[in-house]
Amino acid sequence: MKCNKLVDAGRRQFLRGGLMASAGAAAATVAGTSEAEAKPALARVDYPANRLANMADLAVNEPMDVAYPDADSPGVLLKLGEAVEGGAGPDGDIVAFSVLCPHKGWFLNYNADDRTLNCPGHYSRFDAEAGGQQVWGHATHNLPQFVLRVDDSGDIYAEGVDELIYGRLSNTL
Repeated sequence: MKCNKLVDAGRRQFLRGGLMASAGAAAATVAGTSEAEAKPALARVDYPANRLANMADLAVNEPMDVAYPDADSPGVLLKLGEAVEGGAGPDGDIVAFSVLCPHKGWFLNYNADDRTLNCPGHYSRFDAEAGGQQVWGHATHNLPQFVLRVDDSGDIYAEGVDELIYGRLSNTL
């Protein structure tokens, strides 16, 4: 049985269509660069502000255990000593991350030597200086980073999470 509704595009027409689609995607990427930089990440979810600590409580490259957005979401607060991606505070060096590996939920350990958070389960590694970017392992997502704000008295508040926290179907309370 033959279907008369099929279209014989031919090789040249197929390639021309692919070229036009690629050119359109490239133009949209170039045109949207400045707009994308101004917008927060799509995975970011704002939660109620929660005070995590004061800047005086932090020592450079020593992790502090915190929980955000609730007690069932363990995290770590770090003062790295130099400005980094997503860093808060006057020096832009304070960051916080979930310590639940996005692969299987193992608790991550902080390695001060190379400033990574490491999973003892399947060996995924996440770079604290690069916004929790995965640098090795089985995880398929970067580490959820807490969005921080530091007030005039040095109190550090978490106000949102970028990326999905392990074990949650969505970033909602």
